Amino acid sequence: MPYSFYKPIQKLITPYARLALAALLMSGLSVHAHEFWFTPVTAPLAAGDSASLTLHVGEFFEGDVLGFSAQQTVALRQYSASGATDLRALLPRNSAVPALLVPVLTPGTHMVVFNSQPNFISLPAGSFHAYLHDEGLDFIKAQREAAGSAEKPGRERYRRFVKTLMRVAPGTDTAQSAAAKPDTTHATRTGQRLEILPSIDPMAMVPGEALGVRVEFDGKPLEGALLKAWHKRGGQMLIIRAKTAADGSASFDLPYAGPWMISVVHMIPAVSVKDVDWDSLWANLSFNLAPK
Repeated sequence: MPYSFYKPIQKLITPYARLALAALLMSGLSVHAHEFWFTPVTAPLAAGDSASLTLHVGEFFEGDVLGFSAQQTVALRQYSASGATDLRALLPRNSAVPALLVPVLTPGTHMVVFNSQPNFISLPAGSFHAYLHDEGLDFIKAQREAAGSAEKPGRERYRRFVKTLMRVAPGTDTAQSAAAKPDTTHATRTGQRLEILPSIDPMAMVPGEALGVRVEFDGKPLEGALLKAWHKRGGQMLIIRAKTAADGSASFDLPYAGPWMISVVHMIPAVSVKDVDWDSLWANLSFNLAPK
């Protein structure tokens, strides 16, 4: 079910362990209305290494590991200054893997992008409206009220569009990771239907600096979208919220080093789909902010 609306900027989260959901993969009931992200890579990387990537689903930057499977993958690509690489050949055909080893052969910024197949869910009206409120989508509730369908279940098809950024040092000297030359990989438009584009490379920042981002839907700026920046520190969850301007831009001050993710959700009426009224798109960008 959708999580309840949380007003506090910080929420205490008790650390806990969860079992892997390999058998469920991306079952609609298990992952809907929860964040979905690549766990940021925090270990130093050097050219020639392989990065171990995992997908998570959950709440408050705490969740379950999901497997990678060919059946649930529309796109899986790696971007760097050297270009783009299709990673779908790394996926087994008839099973799932809990983690994906991605070679990082060149220094600089690397970005891995995952787009999911659609999944479907129907929620009771009250639960659907609570979820809409959580994600800044009250305009959808207003559309339902105007159409006289506010008391009907919310029948939805949803897709995930996630990214993660990594910094790779030259050679085999991982101590040079922070000094690896920044490039423009972070700003690459990947063709995701809902896409978060950072204005600067987050891994070239230091704690306390502001990160500007731009949200695009179908390649155009998305105004009024609710963005959330998530960071877990010492058992506490920090959530920073911002709304996008007319040009799709927003900005966050990121006060702490460590793993961060930024999320946004958008929804539109579904067209020519049986038993589905709404299409939702969930975008997420994750990265590790180095200490000063």
